[in-house]
Amino acid sequence: MKKTSEKEVYLTIQALQRMPYYLHCLEKAEEDGIQTISATSIANELKLNDVLVRKDIAAVSSTQGKPKSGFQVEGLIRDIKEYMGYNDHKDAVIVGAGSLGRALLGNSEFEQYGLSITAAFDISKDLIGTAISGIKVLPIEKLESYCAENGILIGIITTPMEEAQKVADVLVRAGVQAIWNFAHVDLELPPQIKVENVHLQDSLMMLSYNIHRNEGTKEEA
Repeated sequence: MKKTSEKEVYLTIQALQRMPYYLHCLEKAEEDGIQTISATSIANELKLNDVLVRKDIAAVSSTQGKPKSGFQVEGLIRDIKEYMGYNDHKDAVIVGAGSLGRALLGNSEFEQYGLSITAAFDISKDLIGTAISGIKVLPIEKLESYCAENGILIGIITTPMEEAQKVADVLVRAGVQAIWNFAHVDLELPPQIKVENVHLQDSLMMLSYNIHRNEGTKEEA
């Protein structure tokens, strides 16, 4: 993380959640040949409050933006990646090589965020020993030893929900620091383990509800 001259800068959860959007906006600007950009331009592009954007960017930027031209795009991209830890290499494993696991294994964009998936694990004899997107599928029995021996920091769980807690327990014993949980269950973890839950079913339910409500509104009109 980037440090100020006096102390570490900490952003709110909401500000941290905005950082990937800033980064995507800046990378698009860089692709378009734009060298400098103002906080107001970013705010307009993302439909955010410009004062909020200016505050967020000031917290992570290593330089002050110029009054008329704004911030150097390349430098601001670098600062956001450094603050968010994208420049730090982190090895991860996926547990569950089903359809969702295969989709994640095939995602080549993780590397640009410092995430390298080194192995997958499953119980299926049909999958064990095969390679998915160049990543070998190993038996679940080797999960703990593999993670411990290779210093794995992140475990990605894409198993059925009834298996997720057991997998999480193994990952914790093996020394992982964070879990990316795609199983539709809340895990019981030690307080020092960071977890990010991605409950796809919840998102689908909300999407379905909003469509249903929108159709109901049309019928009443």
